[in-house]
Amino acid sequence: MGAERDSVIGGGAVGTACALDLSVDAHVHTGFAAGRDAVGVVVSAADQAGLTALTFADQAGPDTTWLSAYADAVRRARHRTEMTLRVAAEVEVVRPDGWLALPPDLAPLDALSVAVSDLPVDGELLTPREVRARLDLGLVTAGQVAELLVAATVKGLERASRYVPAQLARPLALLGQAGLDDSCVTPELIAELAFACRTAGAVVEVSEAWRSPSSRVVQMLLDAAVTVAPASDARYAAEVGRWQYLRRV
Repeated sequence: MGAERDSVIGGGAVGTACALDLSVDAHVHTGFAAGRDAVGVVVSAADQAGLTALTFADQAGPDTTWLSAYADAVRRARHRTEMTLRVAAEVEVVRPDGWLALPPDLAPLDALSVAVSDLPVDGELLTPREVRARLDLGLVTAGQVAELLVAATVKGLERASRYVPAQLARPLALLGQAGLDDSCVTPELIAELAFACRTAGAVVEVSEAWRSPSSRVVQMLLDAAVTVAPASDARYAAEVGRWQYLRRV
């Protein structure tokens, strides 16, 4: 394993390069976007779960208008808890060059959580189902999909880190959704991803909800001194800081 190294973003430790700190939840949702509960309800649930730090990372994009109100709600909640609360937004990579579907105003944010839900290929965004179809037709190989996915992820992280500190949401989860095992991601590709994370100072989220990345990939990232953090990806307050997959990892 790499030497221990805390990652501090926005005033609070969110991860480490030697282990998973299960008192941290690096990615939760609220009723502002993909979640179901108010910020205050999520904070109360996190307190009950014994967490010390929480990152709000609701999905945002070019049409998002609520970031200021979202950040204000988190800041008000800081007065009612001893936890470290951070304001982030989950944004998508939408082109092979790492172009991000950013909201118009990044000022309220402590971080960007970068996701690759669809595969950017030649001006298209292929859903996991479309990737599977191309695999079945022999138009692309599993190795090529892995290369395209890692390349888009690396470039997305590089771009995000120009604005605010970056996190990597549910890394490589698209592979599983397309019916691929992450064994198609070679050690060389993991090394490329790890180098990009270290260079960008990016935290890699290990997602409870998405079961991603695998323990194999987590170990390889840790060995490469990449900072990792538990992320529930919770859409309901009751899911915040509740670990099953993470404990196995």
